[in-house]
Amino acid sequence: MPSLSDDELKKEVMGLHQSVYEKYNYEMKYLRPPKGEYSERTLSLCEDLGYKTVMWSFAYVDWDEKKQPSESDAMDKIISNLHNGEIMLLHATSKTNADIMDKMIKKVKEEGYEFRSLEEFVQ
Repeated sequence: MPSLSDDELKKEVMGLHQSVYEKYNYEMKYLRPPKGEYSERTLSLCEDLGYKTVMWSFAYVDWDEKKQPSESDAMDKIISNLHNGEIMLLHATSKTNADIMDKMIKKVKEEGYEFRSLEEFVQ
């Protein structure tokens, strides 16, 4: 995002906004900068567009479809990094994430954590 001009950034963000609204009738209000790349300028521009920027506090190398971690490595990485207020970034393209999702959610809850929406979290 930092390499985009103001006009390019606005066009990209609002184009996605419009597409999501047309397809799902949902008004987006949160933004996660791709790859976590941002600048003060891009944060300000997104805020001016009505967005709250939300970053993750946990991510691991799960996005490369050709280099998926084993299920046990993924579980170990996710569970060993749990913390209060965590915003977990798991990529939907990860077969490993899909395969462990049910087990992972149950384990997170067993550890005493709960899942909340961003709406509940930011209040």
